[in-house]
Amino acid sequence: MKIENQRELPCSQAQAWAALNDDAVLQACIPGCESLTRTAPDRLEAVVIAAVGPVRARFTGKLALSEINAPTGYKLSFEGQGGAAGFSKGTAEVRLSPVSARSTQLHYEATMQIGGKLAQIGSRIVDAAAQKIIQEFFTRFEAQLTTAPAAEAPAPVSISRWAQLCNWWRSLFAKPEASG
Repeated sequence: MKIENQRELPCSQAQAWAALNDDAVLQACIPGCESLTRTAPDRLEAVVIAAVGPVRARFTGKLALSEINAPTGYKLSFEGQGGAAGFSKGTAEVRLSPVSARSTQLHYEATMQIGGKLAQIGSRIVDAAAQKIIQEFFTRFEAQLTTAPAAEAPAPVSISRWAQLCNWWRSLFAKPEASG
């Protein structure tokens, strides 16, 4: 499965980068997120409860960042396990670019694979669930950005947890690649 999209955020590039690297913001924005833990400067672990069609499970995931270029983007790899529900793994790239002093374009693309019961559900249900989760994340994220103080965000940090988690989350719902 491949997911690619962009979103205009109502904040500066520095504010967007800072919010994408704030554990509390991310945990509040990711649907079903029970925990989000940094295990190293470029590594994160998350626990998320998700329901996709008839499959409901508690997923544990690991994310690793690379090619970090604060505050403009990075690449990441991810993997998640949901026990009998299945697994996901993949890679993603996230880029931020300023539109104006108060607006930033966020572009993301991810490729992922899923297995187990998730892979048996059907791509339409999985795709719909992934889009619903992404929409809910952005609704919450934009609410966080618009309720934040008007002052400029603190200096950017080197890792975007949001991108890691968002792409890992998407990976949970990826279609398996066709064997050729």
